[in-house]
Amino acid sequence: MRRIDVTGAGGVRLAAWEFGDPPKTDRTHRTQDEHLASGASDLPGVLLLHGLMGRASHWAPTARWLSARHRAVALDQRGHGRSDKPPRAAYTREAYVGDVEAALEQLGLGPAVLVGHAMGALTAWQLAAKRPDLVRGLIICDMRASALGAASQHTWTEWFRAWPVPFATLADVRKWFGEDDPWVERPNPARGAFYAEVMAESPDGWRPVFEPEQMLRSRETWVYDAHWEELAQVRCPTLVVRGLDGELGRAEAQEMVRVLPDGQYAEVADAGHLVHYDQPEAWRAAIEPFLNALGDA
Repeated sequence: MRRIDVTGAGGVRLAAWEFGDPPKTDRTHRTQDEHLASGASDLPGVLLLHGLMGRASHWAPTARWLSARHRAVALDQRGHGRSDKPPRAAYTREAYVGDVEAALEQLGLGPAVLVGHAMGALTAWQLAAKRPDLVRGLIICDMRASALGAASQHTWTEWFRAWPVPFATLADVRKWFGEDDPWVERPNPARGAFYAEVMAESPDGWRPVFEPEQMLRSRETWVYDAHWEELAQVRCPTLVVRGLDGELGRAEAQEMVRVLPDGQYAEVADAGHLVHYDQPEAWRAAIEPFLNALGDA
């Protein structure tokens, strides 16, 4: 995995992470841009977009098997991971979509397959509607197209306040998010591991690498609106994937497939909202046939 910095909307610096072997070219007299351009021509591009509070490294298992046949890149979106978190930056839908548009162009990935989880999936289908020339295929993982409403935003605000930060150890992080969090219906070690990956050690203990206030600002730009119209504008082949115990219900997922001009459906058993993290092998089995059907061109 190697880091490549790109410049997002409004000049925000974003960290992109390319998985697999670097392009096998003569590096002696090439600039970084020339390397990226030469590498992009060898394999079809895939850009992986995490959800709210996630980070690019959550895609590592997926990206590693993808990299055998694709140029697989995962993006730390603004406010997340190793990307910049400017307090006065925009955390709007337009900014997130603009970041992905800029990343695809600067990395020479397009037309690419976009794989998005939750918020990242919404960003992906909004970009696919806006810039069909940059997106040749789309995988939507456990993201609703309907409005969630004010009550949902209030619930999230209260949830953030309930976090017992700072955590003394990473084991405490895993235990709280995997067992003690009121949102956890039954012990879920994968959920604990997911949140441990977005913590960093500080002088007083372990804290999230993101600012909760920025997460709420990001979230409020989509929860009050439905996104069916943008979904209907997506022209490329699209796979809608849900975890059987996730946040996207079967009826809504199937309606999303119906609204999409070229939609397909898959679900993963024994998986919650973190489908790709809960059940990585079943997740691969669900999406690999779709990717194979798209081909390598």
